[in-house]
Amino acid sequence: MKTLIATLIAGLFATSAFAQTATTTTAPAPKAEAKAAKADAKAEEKATKATAEAKEETAKADAKAEKKAAKEAKKADKKVAEAKKEAAEEKAEAAKK
Repeated sequence: MKTLIATLIAGLFATSAFAQTATTTTAPAPKAEAKAAKADAKAEEKATKATAEAKEETAKADAKAEKKAAKEAKKADKKVAEAKKEAAEEKAEAAKK
């Protein structure tokens, strides 16, 4: 019985010693870090370029819409002026009669 207990205790010591061995951590290689940083920079550049292109397209569309609105406003003003002119002419003719 004593040998069994001694064997169990020795086994516990052996497993605890084995469990406490230092684990080695591997740091990523500098080349891998540089490659990842380069890929990140490239992705960020693409995103920035896409955003700039979208802003440019939006600005073009806004300018086109503003130009169209100005043209429509000019047409409406012209129609109003013509209507006022015709009303004034009709009023003048009615006053003559």
